[in-house]
Amino acid sequence: MNEQRQIFTLRQVVSSIRKTIEERYQRTYWIKAEMHKLNLYPSGHAFPELVHKEDGKIVAQMNASIWKHNLQKINQQFVQVLKEPVKEGTTLLLLARVSFSETYGISLQILDIDPSYTLGELQRERQETLLRLQKEGLLNKNQLVSFPLLPQRIAIISADTSKGLSDFMKVLNQNQFGYCFFTHLFFAYLQGDVAVTSISNQLLAIEKVKHHFDIVVIVRGGGGEVGLSCYNNYELCKAIANCSLPVLTGIGHSTNLTVAEMIAYRNAITPTELGEYLLQVFHEFSVPVERAVEKLKQLPKLILEQNNLVFNQSVKQLKLNVQNNLLTHHNKWQVISRKLNSRTELSIQRQQERLGFLKQNLSNFSKRLFVEKQNYLNDAALFLKQNTSKLLQKEGDEIVVLQRHVQLLDPKNVLKRGYSIARFNNKTIQAGNLPKEHEQIEIETYHYTIAAVSTAIKENKKE
Repeated sequence: MNEQRQIFTLRQVVSSIRKTIEERYQRTYWIKAEMHKLNLYPSGHAFPELVHKEDGKIVAQMNASIWKHNLQKINQQFVQVLKEPVKEGTTLLLLARVSFSETYGISLQILDIDPSYTLGELQRERQETLLRLQKEGLLNKNQLVSFPLLPQRIAIISADTSKGLSDFMKVLNQNQFGYCFFTHLFFAYLQGDVAVTSISNQLLAIEKVKHHFDIVVIVRGGGGEVGLSCYNNYELCKAIANCSLPVLTGIGHSTNLTVAEMIAYRNAITPTELGEYLLQVFHEFSVPVERAVEKLKQLPKLILEQNNLVFNQSVKQLKLNVQNNLLTHHNKWQVISRKLNSRTELSIQRQQERLGFLKQNLSNFSKRLFVEKQNYLNDAALFLKQNTSKLLQKEGDEIVVLQRHVQLLDPKNVLKRGYSIARFNNKTIQAGNLPKEHEQIEIETYHYTIAAVSTAIKENKKE
């Protein structure tokens, strides 16, 4: 016979669990946990999801609640210490009590959160990252990269809605000096755990097209210590250190530098200050150039004035020397002219006599040459008359002989002697145009054209 079973309602079981928990957990506890999600409701209450991670994996998870008046007090404390309210993705030290509800189950009721502990956690991560980068020789690596003379092509890592990006672009695009910059935005999330992977991936993307850029800048708006915690992450800082281009940062108003800012080639407190620094680089280059241009404009005037003075003095001296030389040479030319006149008259007379002699000799030679050539032409004409008919007769006989040979080689005359021509595909049969067995061929004789079919093909022996 079965024993009588004792049956409990679900409410009785849950109530029993609640009483047991309330008797066991009567006091409050300080609990270390990461706020995975805040879950803030319009009522002002929050119902966070708390997790505990080991080696990046969640090993414990629990729901919690923060009533409105406690959340307001906690946020005031965080703003005073960390310059911003409680945010997701941060490690917190919570003052809480264990609570159990028949309808919602077990949870933690958070009464307070210590902002100093969160600040200490951020400082600990910052120090660990610094020591690791120093050990691996990455602390000053990016600062040793060569900085361009004029950083005109800029790869910007930021969010398209970031106020910091807007301030940075305003400084560059509205500068009063007219300096021109080429910029390209590589979108990335700028805070929280997702920012580490997002910014690191964009640094890798820039590395693939680094020949298009001179520098990399990372800009975001202002924020407190918690919002900047991702910039103390080792993986992100390592990616910045290994970038082959100079990395410049302007990531907020915090007075305590993050590791990313410390290892970057240069950091600025705000994006606006970073933009002004780039303008200053251009200005430091342009001012000496402008001064040099002014000097170049003034120098030719000074040189021209000095050269004009020297030139005027030289002209005066040249005039004096020319006058003296002209007077000296005038006297010499007068003497030479008189001598030249007398010698010229004598020379002309001698040349006239010589020309007369040459003229006579040329006349006698021309007559003698004309008689010789006339006799030669007469003899040549007689020779041509005597030999032309003989030469024509000989060439005519040779042409007749050649005509007979050509007639003998005519294919029709060959066919007439009993030969025939075999064709395949309208071409004579040879090695390059050889029919196969049972293919039709054409045989041409002098009187007939015969269509035939090849039955066998045999190659003739060559002697």
